[in-house]
Amino acid sequence: MNLAERLIDPKSPDRKPRRAAYALPTFFTAGNVFLGFYAIMESFFGAMQTATAGGAAQQHFTQACVAIGAAVFLDGLDGRIARMTNTVSDFGREMDSMADVVTFGIAPAVMAFAWGIEFTSNPPAPFTMEQLRRAGYFFSFIYLLCGAMRLARFNIQTNPVPKNPGRPDRKYFVGMPIPSAAAAIAAIIFAAGSLPLRSWQFSVAWLCLLGLLAFLMVSTWRYPSFKDLNFVKPQSPISFVFTGAAIYMVWTFPQPVLLAMAVSYVGSGIVIRVGGLVRRRWRGHQHPQPPPTEQHVG
Repeated sequence: MNLAERLIDPKSPDRKPRRAAYALPTFFTAGNVFLGFYAIMESFFGAMQTATAGGAAQQHFTQACVAIGAAVFLDGLDGRIARMTNTVSDFGREMDSMADVVTFGIAPAVMAFAWGIEFTSNPPAPFTMEQLRRAGYFFSFIYLLCGAMRLARFNIQTNPVPKNPGRPDRKYFVGMPIPSAAAAIAAIIFAAGSLPLRSWQFSVAWLCLLGLLAFLMVSTWRYPSFKDLNFVKPQSPISFVFTGAAIYMVWTFPQPVLLAMAVSYVGSGIVIRVGGLVRRRWRGHQHPQPPPTEQHVG
């Protein structure tokens, strides 16, 4: 007897799960919201410590990054648990989207501005620090707006087709999911030592990265979903070895490994898209269209 059958209400004529079973995925969603709120508060504390020349600013930004990373893990569990327990509902879907807006939209946007823009050096003339801050407000908001649009599009589409469709037996995301964008922001800050940026050149590059993440979320490019992975079914010994090695690497070298994982996933959609364009151009050159024949009307 699997988990879904154990949670069936014996008094229900249509074999619906018990009411208490619906609280299980909601519990993970609530934890997701708490971690987003915690990341926002830690970003505020880190900014205040930096403004007062306190020594705990690095610790606060690190805690914010860890909270975002833990939220990504919980976000991957609540949907799987809902499907395993047959407790998928419209309320849970909407609640999950609201939680994602807070945790992977607002929290990373606040953290990105506080860490990457607020405490940088003055740019050279004719630009001013006020203009740099306004650009920071704009790109942080654009990141949040595109993330909310990505979630709304995901909720209303049933079988979305990416612009560069892959194998029919694989599952893909249309556009980069917002948890991956938030994980990329947190991984970069964590790998940089969580110390706020001081160079305006790095701040400009940081704004460009926020713009890129915003574009990738609302794009129709193909991203792997990993929904084909089933941890309930028996796995091969190689998968256990790979999982154990990955856990060891993350535990021992968290900063470079998490950064490499985040950058690899963000770049995977770009590589897949560029590779598809190159293949189509190559096939077009290999099989050129025959020139049209002239027809003479007598």
